Amino acid sequence: MESFDLSSMLLGLSVLALPVLTAITLHEAAHGYVAWKLGDDTAKSRGRVSFNPLRHVDPFGTVVLPIMLFLAGGVLFGFAKPVPVRFDRLRRPRPHMMLVAAAGPAANLGLAFVSALLIHGALMLPSFARGWALETLQISVYLNLLLAVFNMLPMPPLDGGRVLVGLLPPSVGRPIARLERWGLLILVAGLFILPMLGDRMNIDLDIFAWLVGGPTEALQDILYSIMGFA
Repeated sequence: MESFDLSSMLLGLSVLALPVLTAITLHEAAHGYVAWKLGDDTAKSRGRVSFNPLRHVDPFGTVVLPIMLFLAGGVLFGFAKPVPVRFDRLRRPRPHMMLVAAAGPAANLGLAFVSALLIHGALMLPSFARGWALETLQISVYLNLLLAVFNMLPMPPLDGGRVLVGLLPPSVGRPIARLERWGLLILVAGLFILPMLGDRMNIDLDIFAWLVGGPTEALQDILYSIMGFA
């Protein structure tokens, strides 16, 4: 039996944990910051415009659930604590709601760009640090692009759903906004139940791979090409 290597496990966790904590922290802080600048200081007053990950981590959604799914070999899925936003306090509620919603994915795109840029510097590090830095930055690039694409899916309660509601006429947007209460159940069905049913029927029903995986990989290829890695 192989001996338990604590140092290797901690190293592996650090490679994943640092990009995850950075990505969710910047995503949530961006929502709160933009809301604050557009008239609603709810998130600011509750300490959510912060780069402290502990302000944004949900114990179950950010830690327990992803670990359980990882150990079970399933889709990695999780969530942070939602940033409180009073859309009625924004100076121009409809357009500003869209800006607040888009701020999180935009922050992830920016972080992916910075991570890809830092790969050039990581290549010049001493050999003992180069491998860890490269793996961490590569995970950061992919994870942030994944979060940006996923969160911009046009379905409440995702950010893309709120952008869609803001773009549509109120008579159409309001019924879509009411789907938000069922949003988590719809996500669970799409991420887990449909693929399981598809496996039983020998049909590819992995809509996550269709809608998120493919676009994420395409964006990653474009970004690496811009950076000169292609």
